[in-house]
Amino acid sequence: MTPRAMLARPVIALAMCLLGGCSSLSFLTPAPENAPAPAAAASAPINSDRAEYRIDVQAPNELRGMLLNYLDLARFQDAPATEGINSAELERLMRATPAQVRGLLETEGYFNADVKVTREDGQANGLPLLHVIVSPGPRTTVASFKVDAKFDAADDAAGRKLLELLREQWPLKPGQPFRQSLWNDAKNTTLARLRADGYAAASWLSTSAIVDAPNNSVRLELEADSGPLYRIGEIRVEGLERYGADSVKRLATFTPGEPYTEKSLLDFQERLQKVGLFEGASVELVADVETHAAAPILVRVKELPLQQATVGIGYSANVGPRLSLEHYHRKPFHFAGNDWVMKNKIELGPSLKSWEGGLTTHPLEDLYRNLISGAAQQLRTDDQTLHSWSARVGRAQDSPRFERLYFAELSHARLDGTVLTSSADAVTANYHWVRRDLDNVLLPTRGNTLSIQTALGYGRGTQTVLGDTTAERGPFTRLYGRYTWYRPLGRDWYATVRVEGGEVFTKQVIGVPDTLLFRAGGDDSVRGYGYRTLGPSVSGVITSGRTLFTGSVEVARPISPKYPAFWWAAFVDAGNAADRWTDLHPAVGYGVGLRWRSPVGPLRVDLAYGQEVRQFRVHFSVGIAF
Repeated sequence: MTPRAMLARPVIALAMCLLGGCSSLSFLTPAPENAPAPAAAASAPINSDRAEYRIDVQAPNELRGMLLNYLDLARFQDAPATEGINSAELERLMRATPAQVRGLLETEGYFNADVKVTREDGQANGLPLLHVIVSPGPRTTVASFKVDAKFDAADDAAGRKLLELLREQWPLKPGQPFRQSLWNDAKNTTLARLRADGYAAASWLSTSAIVDAPNNSVRLELEADSGPLYRIGEIRVEGLERYGADSVKRLATFTPGEPYTEKSLLDFQERLQKVGLFEGASVELVADVETHAAAPILVRVKELPLQQATVGIGYSANVGPRLSLEHYHRKPFHFAGNDWVMKNKIELGPSLKSWEGGLTTHPLEDLYRNLISGAAQQLRTDDQTLHSWSARVGRAQDSPRFERLYFAELSHARLDGTVLTSSADAVTANYHWVRRDLDNVLLPTRGNTLSIQTALGYGRGTQTVLGDTTAERGPFTRLYGRYTWYRPLGRDWYATVRVEGGEVFTKQVIGVPDTLLFRAGGDDSVRGYGYRTLGPSVSGVITSGRTLFTGSVEVARPISPKYPAFWWAAFVDAGNAADRWTDLHPAVGYGVGLRWRSPVGPLRVDLAYGQEVRQFRVHFSVGIAF
């Protein structure tokens, strides 16, 4: 054979094999007529051996819900067909269930649980019933605890004092039930307190809960590494565009070199949010171990608009409906080395027309502000009209718990009535002081507030009664106080108690402007009576007096657990104003009311009965700003 013939044979054989293989390719071989269509792709197989069953967990109610949520037997009972288990897997889960139940119960403090799993066949619906019978036994309690910490030698004395406080405040005391969630919370809370009191890098070296199962007790042992004591360094401010950094830094009550505390930073942040210059503010410690001796304080602020106007509508039982317009300018000018804030507010209504305006500086040293302000109003009540104005200059201080206001004031008031007319002017030196100790400033349920006002002044004035005019001038002293107490009563009841009193020390009320004297009645005074309708009577006309006393007791509770913001209330009020304490006879009012504890403060509707006037009066106060 020639070499060409020898090479041709394998080539021909390979070609025949390839052609023969082509006949197996469906797209090259025409399908015969009436041939069945190719089968569609098979769907996911269904578990034909799926074990179906029902489960019954017998355990105390506080544990049963947890077991039904976390037991594998309960979870696979309602699983889709594609995710179900077969009979062999069901048997395995039944054998594993006692150990799984014990593990879950140990997180709740039960270390001697007895667990049985039984199967009951022949049920009416054909499904086997699995019984999980749980006897948890006694719950483990804390036998003892030991909290220790390692401090740097330089901080050992202060650290030991803090450690004693942490031990006193340790949440899991001997005799209390032990649960994993309580154990975790106690560790986290204690470490957070250590970090909040100067040791920002503190961590746990070791924590252990040593369980004595036969005696149902546990010993807790913890040791912390405090890390270095952080001291406050410079204040860095971010986000300022229009205001100077001093407007921020002067609100801090701490100084460089002081030990860091989380509370001091939170107080600083709260003052920034209340100062009226910023939409938002955050204060944080730069917790770098390398700079612990002078750790920077980072302040981020977002400024409010330079000018802001607010229009509002409102209504109260005291003065009826009103329309208000308020305008802020947060930096109208720079004077005497300080930036100033300007505020004006106008209220218009059938009974009340008023204007209030003022200038205050941006924060100064020690949280003070200088102020210049004025006010004017026209108030109609019954058959009397009060025209008044005042102008004052002074200083204000707003600290975390206290407000202080010192000012000199020039005031004028004219009261026009059908029987009585009076007019008086006065110049006074004043001091106002407010202390707040509340769980929530807008919606308090626990704590108290105390407000005290004092004034020393000189006045002159005239009074005309049925054509008989009297003039008087001379010095006077004014004292006023108001105390409010909030306290929960049991689980869902809340009490509010209020007492207020005042006196103007002078021989004659003539010569003292009506705005510095006292009347009672209306919202936040004695409900059941009209606004400013309680006071001494002159020729049958109610006037303002030199003495005042009112008191109130109110209890309230949520209407339903589903609507915790809506409360009902019952109250008793009493009080009056007079020229002398011996002439003061309290008028009593009582009734019921509804409250809506809205995010901007409580809105109230009260139905009160005035015992002296023998009639009901609705007291309603609400305001909407937009």
